[in-house]
Amino acid sequence: MRHRKKNNHLGRKTAHRSAMLSNMATSLIMHKRIFTTVPKAKELRKYVEPLITQSKEDSTTSRRNVFSKLQNKYAVTELFQTVSQKVGDRPGGYTRIIKTGNRLGDNASMCFIELVDFNENMLSDGTAKKAKTRRSRRGKGTGVAAGAKAEDAVKSEESKEVKETKKAKAKTKETESKVEKKEPKKVKETETKEEVETKAEVENAEEVATTEKVDNKKTETESGKAKEEDKNEVKDDKKVEDNQTETPSEEKA
Repeated sequence: MRHRKKNNHLGRKTAHRSAMLSNMATSLIMHKRIFTTVPKAKELRKYVEPLITQSKEDSTTSRRNVFSKLQNKYAVTELFQTVSQKVGDRPGGYTRIIKTGNRLGDNASMCFIELVDFNENMLSDGTAKKAKTRRSRRGKGTGVAAGAKAEDAVKSEESKEVKETKKAKAKTKETESKVEKKEPKKVKETETKEEVETKAEVENAEEVATTEKVDNKKTETESGKAKEEDKNEVKDDKKVEDNQTETPSEEKA
C-alpha cells in the first residue's frame, strides 16, 4: 500500500517520468503556455517552480543546477534572462492552471498551464480597478437639506435649458426643411421664365432669318429681270443697226 506517498507516477517509470517533466518544463519556459492533462500539469508545477525560484539568483551554480534538470541551454538562457526578471518580485506561485474540460475519446480532464506574469490579458484585468464611488449620508440638519434643494434647483434649471435648446434646434430644423422644400419650386419658375425668354428669342431669330431669305429671293428675282431687260434692249439695238445697214445697199441696187 502507498501510505503517505503523494507522488503521481503518471503510469511511467522514473526515467520516463523525469524526461517527460523536463521536456514539458522546457516547453513551458520557451512558449510560456502549454496544453496538457490536469495530473501532468500538477506534477509539472511541482517540478518547474523550484527551478524558477533558483533562477532569481544568476550564478554559475544555479545555472548548472537548472541545466542538470532541463538539459537545454536555450531554455536555461531564456529562464535566466527574461523569466527571472519578470518574476523577480513574486514570492512564489509562478504558474496558473486553467481547466478546459474533458478530452474526446478517453474523457481525460484537460487544462492550460501558463506562467502568470506573461498573460497580458489577465494582468490588465487585475490592474484595472473600479472607480471608487463616494456615498454621503444626508444629515438631519437644515444645511444639508438646503444644499440638496439648491442642487435640485440647479439640476431642474439645467434640464429646462436643455429642453429649450432642443426645442429651438427642432424649430430651426423644421424651418430649414420648409425652405428647402420651397426653393425647388422657385427654381422651377425661374427656369420656366428663362425657357420662355429663350424660346421667344429663338422665334424672333427664325422670323428674321425667314424675312432675310425672302428679301434675298426678291432682290435676286429683280436683278434677274433687269438683266433680261438689258439683254432684250441690246438685241433690239442690234436689230435696228442691221436694218440700217441693209437699207443703203438696197437703194444702191
